[in-house]
Amino acid sequence: MANHNNNSRHTIILLQNSPNRSTRTFMDYESIGQAMDGICGLYERKLKDINPSLRNLSYDIADLYNFIDGLADMSALVYEHSMSAYLPYDRQWIKQKAFHHLKRLANGGRSN
Repeated sequence: MANHNNNSRHTIILLQNSPNRSTRTFMDYESIGQAMDGICGLYERKLKDINPSLRNLSYDIADLYNFIDGLADMSALVYEHSMSAYLPYDRQWIKQKAFHHLKRLANGGRSN
C-alpha cells in the first residue's frame, strides 16, 4: 500500500465569490499543497485584473487572508485514506494551510 500523506490527499476547494448562489464553484487538486497554489493563483489573477499594468505582483499573507475572507464562502474537502471519505475543513483551516505552504515556499522548500 502506498504511503498516504499530504502529497496524495485529493483536495476539493468549494468557493462562492458573492452572495449570489450562481457564483458557487469548485476546484479539485491532487494534494493540499496544489490546492494552496490554486488559491494563491486565484488571488494573483484577481490582482492582475485590478492592476493590469503591473509587471510584478507582490502581496503578503494579510492580503491573501483578506481575499479569502472577502469571499462569500470558502471551504475544503480533503480525502482521508484511512476513512475512505472526504473530511470538511473551514476557511480558518485554509488560511492556516496557505500560511504554512507559502512559508515553506519562501524558505525554498517544496510544496506538497
